[in-house]
Amino acid sequence: MYQFDSRIRYSETDSEGKLSFMALLNYFQDCSTFQSEDAGVGIKYCLDRNLVWVLNAWQIIPIRMPRLGEKVTVGTLPYEFQKFMGQRNFMMFDQDGNYLAKANSIWSLIDVRTERFVTPDEAMLKGYPVEERIPMEYAGRKIAVPAGGSMAGPITVMPHHLDSNHHVNNGQYVAMALEFLPEGAEIRQMRAEYKKQAFLGDVLHPYVAAEEGRLVVSLQDEGGRAFAAVEFSIG
Repeated sequence: MYQFDSRIRYSETDSEGKLSFMALLNYFQDCSTFQSEDAGVGIKYCLDRNLVWVLNAWQIIPIRMPRLGEKVTVGTLPYEFQKFMGQRNFMMFDQDGNYLAKANSIWSLIDVRTERFVTPDEAMLKGYPVEERIPMEYAGRKIAVPAGGSMAGPITVMPHHLDSNHHVNNGQYVAMALEFLPEGAEIRQMRAEYKKQAFLGDVLHPYVAAEEGRLVVSLQDEGGRAFAAVEFSIG
């Protein structure tokens, strides 16, 4: 397992002094990026070879959100490669080694010139040693979008939504969807399914549908085709 230690900063907390959900997601993203950089197969390595890892799906289960000042350990481990796809877990632990959050993710490696899937090379496979996946209740990748929802106001992609690959960062879709959570809702699980990339100037049309204990936000183009769907299981 690759891991790093940190401490919950004020800038990462919500109005109750706990780690915000977006900050948790960012910790996980940073952890996988750190592993890639330390293994020598990071952003520059991929850019030099016209490669990019694209996130297909997230599943994040918060168990307890740490409070301001708490010391935490964030970890990640790849547990399976199948051709061009890779799967990895993420974890956050408290000082006593208890789980604060668990996550699963599915990735694809793409050649940006041809927009085709490619298999990881030897350096990548060596840099991402496969380990046994962590115990958690694994959910499917596909998200069913309920009928009977409603459309919300459009969101135009701005420069702050983009990452180094010049498309909307996967976390930004989640941040957009979080705006539609009912006040006081507790997130018990978040799943995100990514379907196509959005770029600067694209307009996203949120379709919001709620069922008992579940809220789904589908971020769509004008034709109703989804860029991403985000599901919250809430209490």
